[in-house]
Amino acid sequence: MEQLQARSNIYALLSRILLQELDVEMLKTIKEDENILEFLPTLKDWKELQEVDNKKLLEEYFNPDFVNLSVLHLIPYETFYTREDQMIETGGANPVTDMYSAYDFMVDFEIARSVSADHIGIEYEFMHHLVNAEITALENNDADAVKELKEVQHEFLNKHLLQWAPMYLINMKYEARTPLYYDAAEMALEFILSDNEYLSAELKS
Repeated sequence: MEQLQARSNIYALLSRILLQELDVEMLKTIKEDENILEFLPTLKDWKELQEVDNKKLLEEYFNPDFVNLSVLHLIPYETFYTREDQMIETGGANPVTDMYSAYDFMVDFEIARSVSADHIGIEYEFMHHLVNAEITALENNDADAVKELKEVQHEFLNKHLLQWAPMYLINMKYEARTPLYYDAAEMALEFILSDNEYLSAELKS
């Protein structure tokens, strides 16, 4: 259960960082949580993190970097990478929408800095949603649901995130102007690779 909760927390953290600009509350959470900072070593050692006030960090460093990486220069959408015409599918034909619907996952476009359901932050949020559903199934001693949810997580990683997110995240790491997004890109990439190995092993056992 502890590992499941850790996986859920990591997907939630990565989704939040990848989906929209930080606010003061989220920045304070990152700065004050040693566990989070362990995952973000370059940021942890960046002197500006403690020397510059939060408002300035957001307005002059982190949020301009987010906009550069997610809106201006890079395109964080699955269909851009997987369609031959590199068009973002914003309608019901998007390849992720059926899986979202099947597992009662609703995309809140009011909150998301996103035009389509296949944004990288939303796909990480869906994994967080599935892991939480697995935790609930485990608490209810529903072994069939636990197995099904593991299979769905594995399928979603292999059919969706692993098909394109590494390309985006490698570009994101290369283009990042702040330690936060440099570290987040590296963490997001390493985590889906290791989580896929974990799920593969779980499904074989």
